[in-house]
Amino acid sequence: MAPRVLISDKLSDAAVQIFKDRGIEVDFQPDLGKDKDKLAEVIGNYDGLAIRSATKVTPTILEKATRLKVIGRAGIGVDNVDKDAASKKGVIVMNTPFGNMITTAEHAIALMFAVARQIPEASASTHAGKWEKNAFMGVELTGKTLGVIGAGNIGGIVCDRARGLKMKVVAYDPFLSQDKADQMGVEKVENLDDLLKRADFITLHVPLTDQTRNILSKENLAKTKKGVRIINCARGGLVDEQALADLLKSGHVAGAAFDVFSVEPATENPLFNLPNVVCTPHLGAATTEAQENVALQVAEQMSNYLLDGAVENALNMPSMTAEEAKVMGPWVTLAGHLGNFIGQMTDEPIKAINILYDGSVSTMNLAALNCGVVAGIMKKANPDVNMVSAPVVAKERGIKISTTNQDKSGAFDGYIKVTVVTDKRERSIAGTVFSDGKPRFIQIKGINIDAEVGAHMLYTTNEDMPGIIGTLGKTLGENGVNIANFTLGRSTRGGEAIALLYVDEAVPAPVLKKLEDTGMFRQVKPLAFDVV
Repeated sequence: MAPRVLISDKLSDAAVQIFKDRGIEVDFQPDLGKDKDKLAEVIGNYDGLAIRSATKVTPTILEKATRLKVIGRAGIGVDNVDKDAASKKGVIVMNTPFGNMITTAEHAIALMFAVARQIPEASASTHAGKWEKNAFMGVELTGKTLGVIGAGNIGGIVCDRARGLKMKVVAYDPFLSQDKADQMGVEKVENLDDLLKRADFITLHVPLTDQTRNILSKENLAKTKKGVRIINCARGGLVDEQALADLLKSGHVAGAAFDVFSVEPATENPLFNLPNVVCTPHLGAATTEAQENVALQVAEQMSNYLLDGAVENALNMPSMTAEEAKVMGPWVTLAGHLGNFIGQMTDEPIKAINILYDGSVSTMNLAALNCGVVAGIMKKANPDVNMVSAPVVAKERGIKISTTNQDKSGAFDGYIKVTVVTDKRERSIAGTVFSDGKPRFIQIKGINIDAEVGAHMLYTTNEDMPGIIGTLGKTLGENGVNIANFTLGRSTRGGEAIALLYVDEAVPAPVLKKLEDTGMFRQVKPLAFDVV
């Protein structure tokens, strides 16, 4: 059945056509996002939801989204999506961070010019028939110091444009390396205070997080250079708007230009109606080119995920390109099977999960593979868990996850080994992918095996001795259970031995009891795997 996507905000016809051309059933209802009750009523019918900013994806909406796999936001900000609730639900949240970078950066530069030369006030005065040439004394940008808070994608473009205007640029960004700063031609400062005391203009280009919220607080605003001008085209909530208004009134801050506000739509705000404050209604991405770009980009990303498993620009899961998905698909499947095996075998609380990647697999997207392993382990506790929600569930339970990768060290071109640690024991399993693309279990508890993975399996442990194969075959055969594949392994002659059987259907409980009653087995464990 073809995936179904709901578009609940305004998207271009070209974006709608992308879904159709890819064979995805699309329902275009551009005003539905404004009606949360109606959206909650129908969301359960869709695999994907494409939105802009009008649709609010709340926990209530997500609770009704029984088959939803992906939410695509045409734009950068996803404040209108409850990402934690989406992650717990196993829904990928994507945005389009590159489609409106130029547009937003240009708007920041435009606002900087506007506040430097008081263009809006001068325009309004002139339209009113006044000729107040001496009332609007501006300042040049050339030679001034621009402080850029956040030198990522958009901030980096602003830095480039500012250098073209012959401004001196200082950047504060904990993730900006010195080499990158040198390439950009900007001065990297190690602390925010240094930027605040030096900048003639300050522009913000960071997301709204717990770390950046109120980054220009009352205390930090007081540290700024007298006569500073502040521009915010990033997110509302980064600046204490009341404190800024007070400093504008006192004359410490010479001007401000804001495109975003702590509460939107902003019908009232401390910055409104103050002299030399330029305000626009969140127009950072509002150009024809940007709106088209982000719409097309989100349609492509959602289609690639729903059809090929590619994860691009996701905010709650490691990204994986379509090419990676094709190569890694069997390894992701193996990771899930290894986790699922060990999860079904472990009854006590898990303290840690250690994952070893050896050989060719060690160069792949390990973050995505980790998600596969953890999802497999968590399935026993929560059958609805997936690669998105599993890390959240593990974190909530206080499980520590560690990863090791190493060069080829064994007989296989590559393999994955998973070990879980509990208060009582450690338990491990390893697997690989053969040239036929099928996952195999190759080691359990340090004992080498070669087992194909089936939907229904039976795992037994025993002391190595004659009669085990006969007992298993006879008991299962007499009870109508057909064996598709039979794998044995032992540590040493007479030592611990294991058997892993791939059977055509689940072994009934009475048959398991008969095997246990023979007294030949230390453990008899039925296993189930999601095998396509």
